[in-house]
Amino acid sequence: MNDKVIIFDTSLRDGEQALQASLSVKEKLQIAIALERMKIDIIEVGFPISSPGDFNSVREISKIIKNTKICSLARCIDKDIDVAADAMSVLEDFRIHIFLGTSDLHMKSKLNKNLNEILDMTIHSIKRAKRYTNDIEFSCEDAGRTSLDNLCRVVEHAISAGATTINIPDTVGYTLPNQFGNIIKSLYQKVPNIDKAIISVHCHNDLGMAVGNSISAILSGARQIEGTMNGIGERAGNAALEEIIMAIIARKDILNVYTTIKTKEIYKTSKIVSQICNMPIPANKAIIGSNAFSHSSGIHQDGILKNRQNYEIISPQLIGLKEKKLNLTSRSGRAAVKHRMKQMGYKDNEYDINKLYVSFLKLADKKGQVFDYDLEALAFINNQQEKPEYFHLEYFNIKSSSSGSATASVTLLCGKKIITKSATTSNGPIDAVYRALHKISDYKIFLQKFQLFAKGQGKDALGQVDILVEYQSRKFHGIGLATDIIEASTKAMINVLNNIWRAKQVILKLNKIYEK
Repeated sequence: MNDKVIIFDTSLRDGEQALQASLSVKEKLQIAIALERMKIDIIEVGFPISSPGDFNSVREISKIIKNTKICSLARCIDKDIDVAADAMSVLEDFRIHIFLGTSDLHMKSKLNKNLNEILDMTIHSIKRAKRYTNDIEFSCEDAGRTSLDNLCRVVEHAISAGATTINIPDTVGYTLPNQFGNIIKSLYQKVPNIDKAIISVHCHNDLGMAVGNSISAILSGARQIEGTMNGIGERAGNAALEEIIMAIIARKDILNVYTTIKTKEIYKTSKIVSQICNMPIPANKAIIGSNAFSHSSGIHQDGILKNRQNYEIISPQLIGLKEKKLNLTSRSGRAAVKHRMKQMGYKDNEYDINKLYVSFLKLADKKGQVFDYDLEALAFINNQQEKPEYFHLEYFNIKSSSSGSATASVTLLCGKKIITKSATTSNGPIDAVYRALHKISDYKIFLQKFQLFAKGQGKDALGQVDILVEYQSRKFHGIGLATDIIEASTKAMINVLNNIWRAKQVILKLNKIYEK
């Protein structure tokens, strides 16, 4: 077992572009840090030319991540490549990922180019990227529907021009595992300089084949796999990296390859991505779903009690899944909270113990007992609150009657200024609070989605409110957590207001840079 499979994560690029609301720099950085802790080999952190916000995210992540290689995407356009390099310029070593359509469909209907023009663009762009780095990845977009002869020609020219990784994407999830595996085999057989580059694959899940196609590619010689945590991404998503990683480990007898991924970080990283991206994990999701290690059948339960291997092919501990315990109350000290966080796998620099302990005490006074999932939820919410926050909740008061009339008075600290506004509505107390908040912020916001979740079980469960709003043709996600759903709803909207305010500050800052 001598061959390593490089794990390339594109959750922050392919995954993020499919979300209902863009992530903030802080949110992207949280995910990047989790991926680095998991020892992902390469993180594709964005598409810098696409927006000032994406450029800024790539630049800020490049300043922080030190132990995982950073990669940015670019089209075969000079400015794309230059901007991608500029965004990562704080790094000594980085990767530029260039892509270009190679199927007849893409060449004719999307690019209006012939094969010779595609070859010229490929060579020119790779040479352009070599001005900035020797680590260049070239993707043959829609390779799954590209004729084999054309694909071989493009790959050969790309390697000759200096590409060190060649990516073969099944862009629309069209191929079947045996077909996709044969494409990779054929490249090894027909491209004379194929040994000069690493072959990568990037599979989509439109027919539910993304992981199967990726595994087939490994068997055929591919040594880099691209995907996302939880399989998030365009349309039906990408290959789920946690599934591929655990398949490599569980079936090493057949695949005969290895990864250097820290598997005990998989579960925690999966949860972080799910929470930040506001994409719940299905209960029956392989590896990380809530039912993945659950057993309901009497026969299965009997078998598990006798030997877990009867019905579990991997150990839940291998992905960092630990038993939840109820052991904290308002009488617990800061040291006990810190100890529980350590037991759950959190490092000291991943949360503020003082801030967390204050939140813990408030919750413990209300609930009496605090579970591990409560602590994780509090830590997550605290991490979303970047400092400084422009909008900070000081006080709110609600009056509501069975007649349907509700009045809300809300006081916010806006920068250094205290502002109080009131609103009355016939649509209930939450609508009244939101109307008051909109008066304070003066942001013309349109609420598109409101979701309430119970974090935990029973009457003492925390209420988590997730909202999606539209502001100036851009979508923003907000999250709030409290035992009271009106308070949670209020916090969620204030979270949105701060996200909008920060986004406006980024644009103002970048505009000043561009003006210079």
